[in-house]
Amino acid sequence: MYEAAVYTGKWDQVMSPLGESGAQLPAWASALQQGMAGHHRGDIVWHGSLAVYTTFKVGGRAEAIVFPKGRDELSRLVRSLHGLDVPWVILGRGSNVVIADAGLKGVVIVFGRDFAEIELVDDAADSVVVRVEAGCSLAKLVSWAVERGYAGLEFAAGIPGSVGGAIVMNAGAWRREMKDVLVRVSIMDGQGAISTREVESMQFAYRTWGEMKGTIALEGFFRLKKDSPAMLKEMCKEYRQRRKMRQPQNMASGGSFFKNPLGGKTAGQLIDQAGLKGCLVGGAMVSTVHANFIVNTGRATARDIIDLMGIVQKVVYEKYGITLEPEVKILGLE
Repeated sequence: MYEAAVYTGKWDQVMSPLGESGAQLPAWASALQQGMAGHHRGDIVWHGSLAVYTTFKVGGRAEAIVFPKGRDELSRLVRSLHGLDVPWVILGRGSNVVIADAGLKGVVIVFGRDFAEIELVDDAADSVVVRVEAGCSLAKLVSWAVERGYAGLEFAAGIPGSVGGAIVMNAGAWRREMKDVLVRVSIMDGQGAISTREVESMQFAYRTWGEMKGTIALEGFFRLKKDSPAMLKEMCKEYRQRRKMRQPQNMASGGSFFKNPLGGKTAGQLIDQAGLKGCLVGGAMVSTVHANFIVNTGRATARDIIDLMGIVQKVVYEKYGITLEPEVKILGLE
């Protein structure tokens, strides 16, 4: 699961002053370990490469990467980091994100398989409510629902990433979004306090859930309708085939790179008509299949991707007077 070249351990283990990569551990490492005393299950990687945790396959190292096991441990971790004034960021399945080549200061919190439970919490005559933890992959949830004949998530077939990331980004396709099937969301604030919000009281909008920066999506409750598993499988198959035909395959990317402007042409149409398909900066390229994808041809750096993003924005603005806003999050730039 982890790189062999970095120090790995658990909260209750005594740390070496150096990671195996040879880098000095951050000054707050010992205080964080003490603050997490008693929560010995969570794993921690010091000075780990973040490129292996992102779909773009670029990015530098984090001072620490932590894999909490459960909401109680996560809450204590967030409280400890708040008290130490150590920055942190949540990383799900690493889609829709570019991490700077210089890496990230502080702690990267990764929701893995220990934060991925799916539970049926209500079973009515024609519908169900399903609780899904944030670390669950969206692909796993779609498959789980379809196998049982629970309809509503077919639009998400083929969308990469985690359930938590999909909630925060209000991921969508084919004129459907996560908010359309969500009932409520359990969240954690920047000081570790947990609460539950009804979707009607939240500010979901295009590619955002509307919550303050630093708020964590812990789990979502989805209302799904009962239907034929065979029919749902066919619908998902069709959606996946459409994606395969329209999107680049076998190349690292972060999914759709820019948000679609309100009204008028899509971001992909604007980029295509600006003649930018195939545009290269280092190892980063505007996909020749779908212009709203920037792909890693195999040797890209984060800087290549960010510079190419800037070129696309500049050209589209000069031609059409439209500023394209990234859907992909850029982490680690000052």
